[in-house]
Amino acid sequence: MRRSSDLQPEIADESAWWRDAVFYQVYVRSFADSDGDGVGDLDGIRSRLGYLELLGVDALWLTPFYTSPMADHGYDVADPRDVDPLFGDLAAFDRLVAEAHKHNIRVTVDLVPNHTSDRHEWFQAALRSAPGSFERDRYFFRDGQGYDGSQPPNNWTSVFGGPAWTRVPDGQWYLHLFAPEQPDLNWDHPEVPADLVRTLRFWLDRGVDGFRIDVAHGMAKPYGLPNMDPRAAQGSGVMHDNSLDPRFDNDAVHEVHRLIRKVVDEYPGRMAIGEIWVKEDERFARYIRPDELHLGFNFRLVEAPFDADAVRSAIEHSLAAVQPHRTPPTWTLSNHDVPRHVTRYGGGALGVQRARAMALVQLALPGVVYLYNGEELGLPNVELPEWALQDPMWVRSGHTERGRDGCRVPLPWEGDTPPFGFSTGAGTWLPQPNEWAGLTAESQLEDPESMLSLYRHAVELRKTHGSISGEEVEWYGAPAGCFAFRRKGGGLICALNTSGGPVPLPPGEVLLSSGPMDGDQLPPDTAVWLV
Repeated sequence: MRRSSDLQPEIADESAWWRDAVFYQVYVRSFADSDGDGVGDLDGIRSRLGYLELLGVDALWLTPFYTSPMADHGYDVADPRDVDPLFGDLAAFDRLVAEAHKHNIRVTVDLVPNHTSDRHEWFQAALRSAPGSFERDRYFFRDGQGYDGSQPPNNWTSVFGGPAWTRVPDGQWYLHLFAPEQPDLNWDHPEVPADLVRTLRFWLDRGVDGFRIDVAHGMAKPYGLPNMDPRAAQGSGVMHDNSLDPRFDNDAVHEVHRLIRKVVDEYPGRMAIGEIWVKEDERFARYIRPDELHLGFNFRLVEAPFDADAVRSAIEHSLAAVQPHRTPPTWTLSNHDVPRHVTRYGGGALGVQRARAMALVQLALPGVVYLYNGEELGLPNVELPEWALQDPMWVRSGHTERGRDGCRVPLPWEGDTPPFGFSTGAGTWLPQPNEWAGLTAESQLEDPESMLSLYRHAVELRKTHGSISGEEVEWYGAPAGCFAFRRKGGGLICALNTSGGPVPLPPGEVLLSSGPMDGDQLPPDTAVWLV
């Protein structure tokens, strides 16, 4: 195997497979259940590879399937180099990778380097050890403030609500930027990076094609753990502001990404993408320097409302952020942490119409696209009953924040009643609404007007039509509430109308539209591709 010293950074490879790939995020719990327990698993994913090939995706991103007590549905990892029995075993993982590759679909997996589970052997050893010990130094254990140490060491809050500190019986406190069951690792401890290298190589040797780095702007903590500015925005759905909040985006985090890149480059053709919730384009660009991550999730499009000016601004910022390093931009409209965009854009028929339009905008852009499982079916968020909510955010917020369960409901595959072919059992880990009968993959496959057919058609054209090429976009003049851009290189024009009335189409022949056209007019809440 060639080592990293023999390789130029892969960013120099203009033909790397990931530079214009369509990825599909599989939220493993909610994709397909093979054993009837109501929870999705690895064999369930394998059983639906034919569907994914039909959809036309190039690669999968699997959310964590590692050994975990499931306090945060797998993002609390007790053993990063094994499969939780809930999802299968290592043999099931190997079968999935092998069969996905036969379908010409690559497989990337989640990596969770910011924290472990509180059940991880390291944290259990820390609890058994004395303050100041080698074992405790793998995490952030600190004495409390106040005359009796009964106050947390600083004012940091958890992303899930409440303080970021929990006290242990001997009086010390430990840091967790998420749930108390997710203690943060200390990356200055020599065993922490060494263990990550073992994890990377373990999965790379099993044939994975890359990694998605969870909380890629986390890991590094500033010396002395200074207080955060009370004005700092809270919540995982908000862009991080480095100037106010020392919890994330510390400059030392880039050493972690250089380490990851060095290992990944030992395996030609593999890649890494980071989850990067940072505000400034310049700070985002640091994560995708040639010796760091290949790609970065830029969430501006997720945060943009359905408004042409806001969407255009999100696109321009996303392009500007990657331009210095000639890294492809990455586009996504939904994921497992944010409300589904059908709901964000207004819900009901209006939300679906707007989601169809934004699908064409997203798939017309240069770079990399990430789809979230179920968006190709037009699934909305589900307003779940309180008894069904499981997200730690619901508990940590004192039942004031409903959390992310509404975008994680298991997918409907076929039939007229729950569980819609998701499971052979009667129940699912989150309940599916009866109204999804008309949104099943089965009901949409043969319907040329369905959301699924739109996605299939758009993905196919994106891969095969000569007009959809070139790394830059050129903006046209457009009426208020609208925009139009052209792909420089291929010539595709994409126009979006978010205004209240129809507007004249740009010149060209219609290649694909998100809804019915009105002669030479582009109707409201509609997008079109022209050549």
